[in-house]
Amino acid sequence: MTDFAAIPTTTLADLLSREQVLDIGIRPLWTSMPQLAGPAFTVRCPAGDNLMLHAAIYRAAPGSVVVVEAGDVDYAVAGGNVCAVAQRRGIAGFVIDGVIRDVAEVREMGFPVFARGVIPIPGTKAAVAPLNTAVRCGGALVHPGDTVVADEEGVVVVPQARREQILRDAKARLAKEAAESLDDWERSHHARIEAILLDGGFIEA
Repeated sequence: MTDFAAIPTTTLADLLSREQVLDIGIRPLWTSMPQLAGPAFTVRCPAGDNLMLHAAIYRAAPGSVVVVEAGDVDYAVAGGNVCAVAQRRGIAGFVIDGVIRDVAEVREMGFPVFARGVIPIPGTKAAVAPLNTAVRCGGALVHPGDTVVADEEGVVVVPQARREQILRDAKARLAKEAAESLDDWERSHHARIEAILLDGGFIEA
């Protein structure tokens, strides 16, 4: 999934619908977090329980992004050891609609986690549920195998069926932007804005 590793979420968001972008509550838990990109391995945890995320780290393929629909923000679904084992097993990172703990440890190891925040209270481990089914994370529907890309701008989900087309379009857009100077952009932008104002009946004060 390295094809998406160099593509900013801003570029992808321009090509996707709003429904494919997670809400602003799902964010990197520290600054300078590396970009995260990979196929989704999906997990659903009910309120107060983290069993299935702990099970997922032994089942997700290397390079996967584990995407978690947690049931609340009152109990951590993962901590330092879970993140360390996930990292050791080659998992690319976590995107969690919920919270974790031991953030200093996770930051030190450099394991990317995008979540709603941190809390010191761990969840229980009792609720057995299926893995790799569709989940709702940050308001976006995520299916197993969808491409998840996360950076300091946010988190986007590229549906598996649109992966190749979105990748081609994103690369083309980035190439066009790289070839355009700021002067070129300003001229085009200025002309477009003035045309919209004229069409809208704007009158200078």
